[in-house]
Amino acid sequence: MVETRKLESGVRVIIKRMEGLLSVTMGILVGTGAAFETDEEDGISHFVEHMQFKGTPTRTAFQISDAFDALGAQVNAFTGKDMTCYYSKATTDHAEEAFALLCDLFLNAAFPEEEIERERGVILEEINMDEDSPEDLCLDLLSRAAFGKANYGRNILGPAKNVKGFTREDILRYKAERYCPENIVISFAGNIGIERAVALAEQYFGSVKSGRYCERTKRVVHRKGNLIKKKRIEQAHFAFGFPTVPRDSEDFYAVQVMNTILGGGMSSRLFKRVREELGLAYSVYSYTSHYAETGLLTVYAGVNPQKAAEAADAVREVIETFKKEGVTEEEFLRGREQLKSGNIFSQENTSSQMLLYGRNLLYSNEVYDFERKMQEISSLTRDDVMRAVASNLDVSLAAVSAVGNLRDKIVL
Repeated sequence: MVETRKLESGVRVIIKRMEGLLSVTMGILVGTGAAFETDEEDGISHFVEHMQFKGTPTRTAFQISDAFDALGAQVNAFTGKDMTCYYSKATTDHAEEAFALLCDLFLNAAFPEEEIERERGVILEEINMDEDSPEDLCLDLLSRAAFGKANYGRNILGPAKNVKGFTREDILRYKAERYCPENIVISFAGNIGIERAVALAEQYFGSVKSGRYCERTKRVVHRKGNLIKKKRIEQAHFAFGFPTVPRDSEDFYAVQVMNTILGGGMSSRLFKRVREELGLAYSVYSYTSHYAETGLLTVYAGVNPQKAAEAADAVREVIETFKKEGVTEEEFLRGREQLKSGNIFSQENTSSQMLLYGRNLLYSNEVYDFERKMQEISSLTRDDVMRAVASNLDVSLAAVSAVGNLRDKIVL
């Protein structure tokens, strides 16, 4: 059972009732992230997310975490390209207390100066950690190569220079412009009554005042950049990014099946050829990212630097063969079943459901229709996936990134 309500304040609420469970996940989703930032703000969405946990007028940062622990509840948050999410998972009998704590840190964060300075150091160390994670660094570089320095090309953490310079006034101004009722969705998934959930949302968000909200537009341009970062590390990491469909495309599920066949698991073409047959990589895979305006299909591999060119050639060979031969009936049926089962499995997880239904309402203002989505997947044909292969793997449009002790650029 799924219900939606719109509070008088403008905040939207969605509840996915999952009877028979003993827990509930509650999320507060905000339609903002790295893609909505200006150059001067680059990294501020993530900074705000960190600071939300650093104390309110009635609780210190430690008291907030201690209170969640006392309930046996989980709490966390994450910042993405186009969404920031705060969530807590609790047993049903502690749902009200956990939601009250979640709302306190979200609505009443005080942003004390001393905590801002302390958290600034934490985030700078997070940036350092990202620099020491070559796989993450390679994928961040790919976003930059594919989209440039703005919108989806931004690193969520932001540059160290910006993080060092953010002031309390900068943080409060950004939050006032983006954390507004019309840009917020509250999502419940689990064993919680519909009216109980609505009452909780109304109690804390019913009278929230609108700030200075103004929808920000993004000018998205695909590029064919080739970025390399030299690092004295044992492996070389490279990635290729192909333009693909936005999240509301009628070809969305065909692309998902195509990706599964190409590099989505141990039976995928990339895994079988590059790892199992040629032994050129331990980690090789592909995945898709879909946004409002566009998408990116990413192929990644971690290899011996001496064999990087050979591995890139192998990846290109797999892609070209895939385009030439197309999809076999066995591959199509297996890929479609994997997509169906993944969607079914997620229906049994309260955290996945909170995010799925909340995100869909936030992005499209529509309720996710599981039955209709399953019908769309079931009605996919092999020809649909063949069309996706033909239109989503144009090597001439691919962006490229690489990290490692490499002398030359990686090319596709």
